[in-house]
Amino acid sequence: MSNPNTGAERLRRAIAQAPQPALLPFFTAGHPRRQDFHSILGQLAAAGDAVEIGVPFSDPMADGATIQRASEKALANNVTLQWILRALEAHGDPGAPVALMSYCNPLLAYGIERLAARCGDCGVCGLIVPDLPWEECEPVRAQLGKQGIALVQMVTPATPDERLRALCRGSRGFVYAVTATGVTGGERRVSAEMARYLKKVGRYSRLPVCAGFGVRSAEQVRALSGVTDGVIVGSAVVECLERGENPGAFVRALRN
Repeated sequence: MSNPNTGAERLRRAIAQAPQPALLPFFTAGHPRRQDFHSILGQLAAAGDAVEIGVPFSDPMADGATIQRASEKALANNVTLQWILRALEAHGDPGAPVALMSYCNPLLAYGIERLAARCGDCGVCGLIVPDLPWEECEPVRAQLGKQGIALVQMVTPATPDERLRALCRGSRGFVYAVTATGVTGGERRVSAEMARYLKKVGRYSRLPVCAGFGVRSAEQVRALSGVTDGVIVGSAVVECLERGENPGAFVRALRN
């Protein structure tokens, strides 16, 4: 039986027990300003069921123009992984589980064993690492697992069935189902083909499945209800912050 006190189980439970589909808003730490971090985290944690925090990186290959801009701004604001962990520790429990999304380089530079221990100290429940291949993830997964922290695996419509089964079996917390090949950003219609893909991932996974890349409207969220367990909203939240609007209000409106 899973330990209910681990970060991985807390993340799984928050999505599974939320009004479906669960909402997982994303923001880039330190964007638009470092001093906004605690306010944004608090607003998104109150409105969503879990929060995904982006670690800024100079070459975010899976991200579209919006999140690239946010990363560039955060890096110009001298935001680092170490700064994010300190900010999370100072913030305390925001009331919703937190997952970090980062590329490999910042994690390796920090040190995986050290990172796993610090994530445990700071209340981080999971990590999403788009450029960490399944074949090379075991050392990272093992270190995080010692601290009860999820290494969330990503799948796409192009993932072959055998690999899809392995990724779903090996994921922790939830399975991140990218809704289309390409990068984050543009709005995507919830087509019958997308629905079939998400339902297939759901059949292979014993964990909640969360759809990401291109979700930005209440209409899409309604269309995904009954098709997937959760919805990740990234670029639309970042654009909301760029406009100076309340991100919590935006996320709450997606449920309506």
